[in-house]
Amino acid sequence: MNYTILIAEDDPDIVELLRLYLSSQGYNIVSAYNGIDAVKITENEKIDLAVIDVMMPGMNGYSVTEEIRKRSNIPIIMLSAKNQEYDKILGLNIGADDYITKPFSPMEVIARVNSNLRRFYDLGDSKANISNTNINGTSKISLGELSVDINSFKVEKNGKYVNLAPMEFKILVKLMKSPGRVFTKTQIYESICGEFFESDDNTMMVHISKLREKIEEDPKKPKYIKTVRGLGYKIEQP
Repeated sequence: MNYTILIAEDDPDIVELLRLYLSSQGYNIVSAYNGIDAVKITENEKIDLAVIDVMMPGMNGYSVTEEIRKRSNIPIIMLSAKNQEYDKILGLNIGADDYITKPFSPMEVIARVNSNLRRFYDLGDSKANISNTNINGTSKISLGELSVDINSFKVEKNGKYVNLAPMEFKILVKLMKSPGRVFTKTQIYESICGEFFESDDNTMMVHISKLREKIEEDPKKPKYIKTVRGLGYKIEQP
């Protein structure tokens, strides 16, 4: 499939660098140099993945991501010179799937683009195909007070809706499909996003932390998602 990638970045040199490398992989490239144009492009054109810079004129990358998430669940990779944990948490929490800090290697960007596209389209993780992950013919999984409907992307706790970011939802589904099983951070990340990079270790910890804040009564003493020291994570019946 000939995918179209949006590069939203106000630095022309970075846009051309990414265009050169991604075009060499057979991708169609559409570019925007400010946030307002980036949103308009996603509204008017079929975009399969977006690489969005955080600091752009008109509308910053966080706002652009929020606008896209109102109508689309395409993979979004945030690009930023900000490398503080808070900035990464913010980007991931509002709906980004990945976060790359500057300066970056173009080859790493290609690898992350490839893995996000493969996970989302080829492995059936897009909304159109996610029903393939159903268990025993049903799209619903329950554990304790938690209930997940895979088809509708709906999570409830005690009958009340829980608003999860896309990555948080995918992690929860991964764990709930195998209660009691211990998964390493690498196993979780690779099953959801594809290739694992050393820098993704902290990203996974951020996702787990945010997920606990939303489904646990006391995130510091989790009843569902347990840390298995030296190994990874598992989910249990409380």
